[in-house]
Amino acid sequence: MIRPGILTAMIAGAAVIGASAVWWIWRAPESLERLSKEAVAALYEAPVSPPQTALKVYYLGHSLIGPQIPAFTRQLAEAAGFADARYHSQLGWGTSLMDHWDPARPINGFAEMNDSPAHAPARDALESGVYDAFVFTEMVDLNDAIRWHESGRHAGLWAGLARANRPDIRVYMYETWHGTDIDGGWLLRIDTDLPELWQGTILAQAMAMPDVGTIHLIPAGQAMAAFTRALEAQGGLPGLTDRHGLFALRDDGTVDNIHLNDLGSYLVALVHFATLYHLDPRGLPHELHRADGTPADAPSPEVAALMQHVAWDVVRAFPQTGVAP
Repeated sequence: MIRPGILTAMIAGAAVIGASAVWWIWRAPESLERLSKEAVAALYEAPVSPPQTALKVYYLGHSLIGPQIPAFTRQLAEAAGFADARYHSQLGWGTSLMDHWDPARPINGFAEMNDSPAHAPARDALESGVYDAFVFTEMVDLNDAIRWHESGRHAGLWAGLARANRPDIRVYMYETWHGTDIDGGWLLRIDTDLPELWQGTILAQAMAMPDVGTIHLIPAGQAMAAFTRALEAQGGLPGLTDRHGLFALRDDGTVDNIHLNDLGSYLVALVHFATLYHLDPRGLPHELHRADGTPADAPSPEVAALMQHVAWDVVRAFPQTGVAP
């Protein structure tokens, strides 16, 4: 296994790449205001207090949340002693925050993605005030989402709705990734998208809106990159050779370059758990069940150990998670 010092250096190096704000993104006609980089950083100076009880979490987004990540996260919470952990969601196929917000806009794949006991209509759910944490994400391509779907504004609208009905709710933006075949290189895009797009644009615009408050970060994309670098630097581990083994297979047997399989979902669920509960996931179970109750494909013990180590290192490396370093 790669030494912790080397892994920490990998994470720190990736975190500083491309720290300047994107200036070339076309802005919505209303010219959204955004907080300065310094003002955003100031919001994350103090860690959030760890939750003392099980969380009821609401997820809003698309297939990069999917059914498995919330289900795995709940099982990890249960294994850590939070027996009453619960969640609901509203998902679509490649759905933007604008599409979820505007009832006049169709949500592609709504029937298929929400045919589950986990579904609860988003607006009704957040207006109920019963959720302890709200996790949302934006569609990719992220540049298109910002340019055509007003990502910052709609992130602010959703966060504001959640806080208006539950002032103490914990609000998180879930950082995802683009396809591994993206122009410019997959790892480089993960490195640069976080400071430039997720934080420098979407969050900076959303948190500049009235009554939105602080939106914290679930740095799943960063963990994907850090795990990939650590795995591939040592030539793979039993049961997993490289990054492609984290992704699902299409019906024709080719690798789906963006949607995760059970192994990839386990890694991302570790990041969600560590961020939401402020707890070290090392030693938690790696043999879980899918949302439908069937046994998930489990990573080997060696892969699981590296995933758990990476998840905890990454979550503590970013003050935006609210977890104390």
